[in-house]
Amino acid sequence: MKKFLIVVLILFICGFVYAQDREIGSPDPERLGIDSAQQMIREVSVDKFEHDGFWRSSMSTDEGYTTARLFPGSPAGKTPVPDEEGMNIPDINVLGVRVDFLRRGYNTFTVYPTRPIPIEGITKTVSVWVAGRNFNHDLYLLIQDFFGRNYEFYMGKLNFMGWQKLTVAIPPAPDDGLSGVVQRSYHYSNNFGIKIMGFRIKCDPLESRGSYYIYFDDLRAETDLFSEHHRDPDDMVDGW
Repeated sequence: MKKFLIVVLILFICGFVYAQDREIGSPDPERLGIDSAQQMIREVSVDKFEHDGFWRSSMSTDEGYTTARLFPGSPAGKTPVPDEEGMNIPDINVLGVRVDFLRRGYNTFTVYPTRPIPIEGITKTVSVWVAGRNFNHDLYLLIQDFFGRNYEFYMGKLNFMGWQKLTVAIPPAPDDGLSGVVQRSYHYSNNFGIKIMGFRIKCDPLESRGSYYIYFDDLRAETDLFSEHHRDPDDMVDGW
């Protein structure tokens, strides 16, 4: 009888530990297949910086002034977007921004498109190639979510020589669908995603002097296009 009770107790403990492990850290095999089937992750090109006058720059007039223009060039380590191979899409220019400081301090300047750039699908990461000229300035990505709320995300320090690809992850929204960076609403099936509002560079006060140059190329995103490919073609479009 004692042996039987010991065996039952051991089996109960093992089952409890297994259940706890499944609940806390281990994925549910049945759910894992569903989640994988409901994602279609693709790398897409957001902007190649090929249109003259589309990108602009600005800063406070008491801190300095900026100039933005296109130059021929390209990072050596850049590879084409898989879905664009063989399409001969022009990609010969980069965006250059020059900043002339009037005084030292915690200066900032922004680089922004003439209109927000929407990204199709649910964005997972955003990347851009940058030549930062080895200054201790910080680069931030500016976005707008489904509800029109603005956020900025730290992409990295610009203390490197030559071109470097900087990437930032867009955090998923909590289950309430209201807080955080919301990219979709369960009320609508044809309006979701984020919009690129530009970049903000926060300058190191010890190095915000003279002239500073920075270059951008090949703005991309990794995005989940599952909902884009499974929209109801007969659905109505709001916004009238």
